[in-house]
Amino acid sequence: MAKRYEMNAFRRAVNAVMSFLARKGRGPAYELTTVGRRSHQPRTVPVTPVEVDGIRYLVSPYGEVGWVHNIRASGTATLQRGGEAEPITVTEVGPEKAGRVLAVYHAQVGKIVHPYFDVPADPTVDDFVAEASAHPVFRIEEPVV
Repeated sequence: MAKRYEMNAFRRAVNAVMSFLARKGRGPAYELTTVGRRSHQPRTVPVTPVEVDGIRYLVSPYGEVGWVHNIRASGTATLQRGGEAEPITVTEVGPEKAGRVLAVYHAQVGKIVHPYFDVPADPTVDDFVAEASAHPVFRIEEPVV
């Protein structure tokens, strides 16, 4: 059974470090800013986009967290890294495509997210297709103009 994501002091500290690194342009993280679907206030979290076949994707390894609900509501966000901001639009992908993206993400991001996936030790793409409903994946479209 996959571990359930819970925000706690340790997770807040990790997010703070990842956000700091993203602002400095270091490491794989970016800051994703969405507009709160109810509050209409900006919400920023660190994310690690993944590229598959030349296309960038946002993956939610922790399931349907706040930024997922916000980005579904608006379809837009801003990715920031190293002082550069990129307005983006996104489209949620279906399970077949999500499975391929999740397999790459799972391999690249490392042990940090492994406990949140209910897949065997040596998973196949089909294992990730089955897991896709628990981990939303969004294709990053051309920047908003």
